[in-house]
Amino acid sequence: MSELFGTLSDGTAVRRWTLERGGVRVRVLSYGGIVQSAEVPDRDGRTADVVLGFDGLDGYLAHPEPYFGALVGRYANRIAGGRFSLDGREYRLARNNGPNSLHGGERGFDKRVWEAEPVEHGVRLSRVSPDGEEGFPGRLEISVTYSLGADGALRIAYEAVTDAPTVVNLTNHSYWNLAGSGNAGGHALRIAASRLTPVDGNLIPSGAFDDVSGTRFDFRRPRKAGSGYDHNFALDKGVTRAPEPVAELHDPSSGRVLTVATTEPGLQLYTADHLDASVPFAPGDGIALETQHFPDSPNHPDFPTTQLRPGEVFRSETVYGFGVRD
Repeated sequence: MSELFGTLSDGTAVRRWTLERGGVRVRVLSYGGIVQSAEVPDRDGRTADVVLGFDGLDGYLAHPEPYFGALVGRYANRIAGGRFSLDGREYRLARNNGPNSLHGGERGFDKRVWEAEPVEHGVRLSRVSPDGEEGFPGRLEISVTYSLGADGALRIAYEAVTDAPTVVNLTNHSYWNLAGSGNAGGHALRIAASRLTPVDGNLIPSGAFDDVSGTRFDFRRPRKAGSGYDHNFALDKGVTRAPEPVAELHDPSSGRVLTVATTEPGLQLYTADHLDASVPFAPGDGIALETQHFPDSPNHPDFPTTQLRPGEVFRSETVYGFGVRD
């Protein structure tokens, strides 16, 4: 089911799609592929919205930087210096995060209106990213399908093809707060990762891998999420053909549990420490668990590749499951 959500200044209509199944209601926008809300019951059956977002389109237009709930691309996370080389040619991108390119540049996928069509228990968004958009090579045809399983799990499936060699890294940038309000730092978090990719002061990986043992990055057993994280964890499972469980978030106050399964090799943990008074949320009010390939992979040949070539199909899938615990 869809409805008009708002209109851009050029008259383009933005639609909102409501998906409902298994006791879960999720709303997705054609603008930015945004997950606007996810209403989930607690241990007593009381429902709350567990993602950060705005009630109207104006909120997303006025506050694009946090990427609330957005579909992020052409390249999620950072590319150092806004440049990379592919097949001996250098490509220069918009630098919209200090010296770096972040989340696809100044007008990435999160700021585009997508074509939308219903599918069974969901909606499929699609668009063509033309050759040279935000500096990226190749005409990229993308589709992203949001659907709910019988148990209410939210499945996000990505596909893309290109007519020229390019790089692709797509994710969803929802901020989760399983209590429905307040600070999320007290949520218990588990991540199946023995290593992370250490970064410099600009949050660019060095290319090395650090063991998390004995550090504040060790979430292999559940503990409070806390604050001060904007880091990529190298998942123990690596790249897989089908989604495998990699993370769990639990709010003791409500009993709600979020599980994350993915085909991706990395997970960016961001504890939203930089939210400020410009948005109606405080630092730490949400936790982003962005399934992805690693930051700056085009400049690190030892990282899992993000290259996509003609004749190949980019596929990625992440499943967010919802449950309760006493």
